[in-house]
Amino acid sequence: MAKSKQSDWKIDIEVVFQRHPFAQTLLEELTDAGHDAVLVGGVIRDGLRDQLEPEFSFDPKEVDIATSALPAEMKEIFKGHKMMKVGEAFGVLVIMSPEQRPYEVATFRIEGGYDGRRPSRVEHVRELKEDLIRRDFTVNGLAARADGVVLDYVGGIPDLEKRVIRAIGDPAERFQEDYLRLLRAVRFASLLDAELSPETWDAIQENSEGLRQISAERIRDEFLGILSTSKSAKGIRLLDELNLLEIILPELVACKGVPQPEKYHPEGDVFIHTLMALEIGDQFILNPRVKLALLLHDIGKPMALEINQGAHAGGHDQIGADMAAEICRRLRMSNTEVRFVESLVREHQRVGQLNLMTRSHQMKFIMQREDKEHSVREVATRFPWLSELVQLMIADSEASAMKSKAWLPVVQTIQSMLVHLDELDETTRAHKLIDGNDLLQLGAQKGPQIGKLLDQIYEQIFAGDIKTRDEALKLASELISQKRSKS
Repeated sequence: MAKSKQSDWKIDIEVVFQRHPFAQTLLEELTDAGHDAVLVGGVIRDGLRDQLEPEFSFDPKEVDIATSALPAEMKEIFKGHKMMKVGEAFGVLVIMSPEQRPYEVATFRIEGGYDGRRPSRVEHVRELKEDLIRRDFTVNGLAARADGVVLDYVGGIPDLEKRVIRAIGDPAERFQEDYLRLLRAVRFASLLDAELSPETWDAIQENSEGLRQISAERIRDEFLGILSTSKSAKGIRLLDELNLLEIILPELVACKGVPQPEKYHPEGDVFIHTLMALEIGDQFILNPRVKLALLLHDIGKPMALEINQGAHAGGHDQIGADMAAEICRRLRMSNTEVRFVESLVREHQRVGQLNLMTRSHQMKFIMQREDKEHSVREVATRFPWLSELVQLMIADSEASAMKSKAWLPVVQTIQSMLVHLDELDETTRAHKLIDGNDLLQLGAQKGPQIGKLLDQIYEQIFAGDIKTRDEALKLASELISQKRSKS
């Protein structure tokens, strides 16, 4: 076995094993059997970021293990554990923890015979270094032993310190092996707020057309991955500069140079406005599909301007919604996702008029896709669609001259409506616990006293003192008895 290139860096292995005690078991069983076994991938990168970036919080949600053990040897070692052999042809076994959580353990390997998408040949090897140097980027080519000591054969640690994304070896070869790596480079630059090394940048531009060979599903997942980062606007700019955006979203690129009234959009054309809105949205929008809708919210403006002989972009929301739906289908998104993104684009103008609507129209608008399983006070879960539409509206408005003048009246209107809806919810809940018919059955006399008794009972329900029907009926009986004794 070759000597490992051990660094002076260690990740906080206790944090990893506290979250994944079974990972420690797997490493120990492989090592006890005489095999090399290490943690690889994002857990190492994030463990180092925890030390390099004061604002970063190390939360190892997933771990991957690589080993010198061959699949047959692993099956013998782990024969006491339940396992799935879905990736056995590539040297990957999925081993189930006692809690039935899956953990991937992969044999060290090298690959060959690429067609720009996947290898046609996989060869198992015994040396860790051979496995690491065939990976995509230096920041992903790190490993760590069970004591947390980091192994670096590819210069990943200095690149992580400098926030540089660099392909391992010849960047052109790495990208030609799998053109999806063109997008992965941008995703990691966005995730780490890093820069691309000059040679990596040049190789991406030279190979950008290769992205057309990649399936829509794989492109979709990486693109949404970029939008999932807090620097997604940086990622979109990179995609544009690297000639990749026109392959994924030519409709957005077509917004370059499309004019907007300077009174409302001093920031510039539709493309500039959109990226500015996304940059603002990066600060508070977490759902990548909302960010996608934000990217697409004005793509209907070029066509709307053409239809209106350049006078205005009226109707761009409807046009854009149809275009957004087609884009989502092109990216092989689910029907639910298509409808979600389409609806946000279609309604991004209308929500800004909410405070001017009649109360009945306001109620109908905000109750779209309402989840009545949650309290009105849990706004994001009771009204998820509305909450995310408002997020889009705020980012859109803040990227224009209107800023809070556009969105604050809407938010204030929604707040007053939520108070009203909360009262309605409480009343509905109270009526479900007890009503006038219940009082009559308990012996109350018909007439005004029914209403007075219900007011007394509802007051305690609203206060939270009564939570069940039995409690409500008990109080009603007591109040009716008191009424009788006084008469």
